Amino acid sequence: MVDSRIVITGLGLTSPIGDSLPEMRTNLLEGKPRVDRIPMRYMGDVPAGVCRYDPLKYQKKKEVRIGTRAGSIAIFCANEAINDSNLDWENVQKDRVGVYVGTTEHGNVETENEIHNISQFDYDTKFWSHHHNPRTVANNPAGEITINLGITGPHYSIGAACAAGNAGLIQGLQMLRLGEVDIALAGGVSESIHTFGIFAGFKSQGALATHDDPNKASRPFDLDRNGIVVSEGGCLYVLERLEDAQARGANIIAEVVGYSINSDATDYVLPNPERQVECMRKALAKAKMAPGDIQIVNTHATSTPQGDIQECTAIREIFGDCPDTFVNNTKSYIGHAMGAAGALELAGNLPSFEDGMVHPTINVDRLDPQCELSNLVLNQPRKLGNIDAILNNSFGMLGINSSLVVKRFTGG
Repeated sequence: MVDSRIVITGLGLTSPIGDSLPEMRTNLLEGKPRVDRIPMRYMGDVPAGVCRYDPLKYQKKKEVRIGTRAGSIAIFCANEAINDSNLDWENVQKDRVGVYVGTTEHGNVETENEIHNISQFDYDTKFWSHHHNPRTVANNPAGEITINLGITGPHYSIGAACAAGNAGLIQGLQMLRLGEVDIALAGGVSESIHTFGIFAGFKSQGALATHDDPNKASRPFDLDRNGIVVSEGGCLYVLERLEDAQARGANIIAEVVGYSINSDATDYVLPNPERQVECMRKALAKAKMAPGDIQIVNTHATSTPQGDIQECTAIREIFGDCPDTFVNNTKSYIGHAMGAAGALELAGNLPSFEDGMVHPTINVDRLDPQCELSNLVLNQPRKLGNIDAILNNSFGMLGINSSLVVKRFTGG
């Protein structure tokens, strides 16, 4: 079982550019970003990626009120993923389902809101919500899924900064191979636009994006990029062992064939391209693939001046001699969805296996010479024909790196 092949049989998402994969994919290929200006406590208006899914599709008003935005996003994505998988959910053994949800942070939104609320009452804590503790525990988004869907198997959140979306998928894969579960709901979610702290923190670092046009605020690789656009969103996948998926006649979207997570061990914030190189190499080794076997590298690049350069340095070292490997970025459309980023960005590229297209990085008016890469797809999509493998990068603070390799499923 430890050598079981793990496949994706369903996915559900919400993003600033769509609440389904077809909608998101259309906007990616047509070069249509969506970033809004939203009012932020103590800061005025800031650019942010906002989701527009219907929380009442799978929840009652009371459930939305009691729970969290991250939990609501997670519930929406989980239900959509199950529907997409065509699982006979009524007859699924619920104690054999595991829920693994990556998050960058959790509890900030709820705590900030409660402090603001009691400030209106001279900080009298009798006005503090009795829902606060279950809202702020780290496992909240994953736990809300289990309550909504009646899942009695294991659940927890994976705190992995901005590598969390990939980390959630990797955890689900590992639990399937260990035989702990038969179905994994795995990926990542973000409610980060609802906490002023993350905006204020990036601003104090000089890493919060500004632009007169919010749709151009997130511009990885552009010479004039000046920081991150914070976004919310989520994407969860149904993962199964290949033999189980085939036994029920499931539609197999892709196969997860390689992964790696490592640590820089050098700085709280600044990335380390040497460790990024090691991470990508280890993921390729697990997949038993050479760099030239990859057709698409989805970059983590967040539109920060130094971070984009460091990642390009790492990619250049591995893929510099790979004429058939193309590089793109999704954050130029939606901003940085934090704990959801890796899972959402992978989803946006998966249709490449069917349509043979590489969606572009947009908003690049003047390419930074230090970000030049051969086959960096800019502003217009690129038609390749056959696309067989994607490498998905997600990196995060405290020096956590993750790389995931997925392949087109060709049977067997």
